[in-house]
Amino acid sequence: MQQTLTQVIETTSHFILGKEHQIRLALACLLARGHLLIEDLPGVGKTTLTHVLAGVLGLRFNRVQFTSDLLPADILGVSIYVRETGEFSFHPGPIFAQVVLADEVNRATPKTQSALLEAMEERQVTIEGETRPLPSPFFVIATQNPSHQIGTFPLPESQLDRFLMRIELGYPDRDAERALLAGRDRRDMLHELTPRMTPAQLIEAQQAATQVHVAEPLLDYLQALLEHSRRSPHFIAGLSPRAGLALLGAARAWALLEGRDHVLPEDLQTLLPYVAGHRLQAADDQAPLGATQLAAHFREVPIP
Repeated sequence: MQQTLTQVIETTSHFILGKEHQIRLALACLLARGHLLIEDLPGVGKTTLTHVLAGVLGLRFNRVQFTSDLLPADILGVSIYVRETGEFSFHPGPIFAQVVLADEVNRATPKTQSALLEAMEERQVTIEGETRPLPSPFFVIATQNPSHQIGTFPLPESQLDRFLMRIELGYPDRDAERALLAGRDRRDMLHELTPRMTPAQLIEAQQAATQVHVAEPLLDYLQALLEHSRRSPHFIAGLSPRAGLALLGAARAWALLEGRDHVLPEDLQTLLPYVAGHRLQAADDQAPLGATQLAAHFREVPIP
């Protein structure tokens, strides 16, 4: 399994240059059965990363371009009356895929954004009174433009909490950008992408991640981090128990990617900014907290 996961990372890194850390974060999020939010400026590779991850994991993929006039039915599907049979026939929407890319999710209205809530939490959708299960595995990878850009609607807290992680890609370094400029178009290269893992293997890896050992002192450390966020005057509100479970699951997946059967305190430290960044709001600033800021806030919590 470790060799397969390494191949997934190496193949993805061939398309997304100079971003191995972000690729590992995204893969850890999927191994923890979480949904991923990628926030950054247009043109840095957010959509390409999603395409590559779906392809390299062998997952069925649908893309939804979120716009201000998008309706919930455009995502979930709709029943259409068939004149010949006199009955309604359900036409599934793009949500019925193993990986759904919600591109520029914050350009849609809150009503349309809320159409994802049940799908992300329960992995099912209720349409016209009937509950329909979604494929397994099922992931939502959403991209989001910075909130200061024109035509964006901020995601509500309930929606943000459904994402296990929020990451940023950022600009590539000089060497990676030169290789990108001198090389082939990444979209053309996607046609040559071959899966390195099957959906069944991915589910097996997800189950293996849940078996990674977590020692009692590490749970003490995790609780100390949660309590620190709740007592700190730097935040409007602290992390919820769901956030604690998300951090624990992500740390287990990260340890699996590192080839370990146990979680270390450093795993929690590495992942905390990406799990907590979209769940915490600074008391003196409405802007999202960056990874560096969050890491500094929690550094004062002693490691057992």
